[in-house]
Amino acid sequence: MSEGGAALVWSPFASQEEAAAVARQLLEERLVACANILPHVLSIFRYDGKVQTAGEVGVLFKTEARLLDRATARLAELHPYATPAIAGWEAASAPPATREWLAQLVEEGG
Repeated sequence: MSEGGAALVWSPFASQEEAAAVARQLLEERLVACANILPHVLSIFRYDGKVQTAGEVGVLFKTEARLLDRATARLAELHPYATPAIAGWEAASAPPATREWLAQLVEEGG
């Protein structure tokens, strides 16, 4: 991962309480700078050989690119789903103020 860049991680949860608990843990561990919890996400997915629909809570985590692999791995450990959907990517563009904000809020020195 590149140094000093921004990164995002997306993952759905079954409830706002579960999402908030995991977000707080990642914030406490300084692996993310922010988590935006988006209630009332309608998920349509294939599971057990059938197309299914469920209400979920989406979370968009903000971090530094250098922590992306660690943040997604830790999220996978904390996530209550047996096989959580977790996708992380580096942000192609973020202004200097955003990059500085992220650097101040995540762990020092990697």
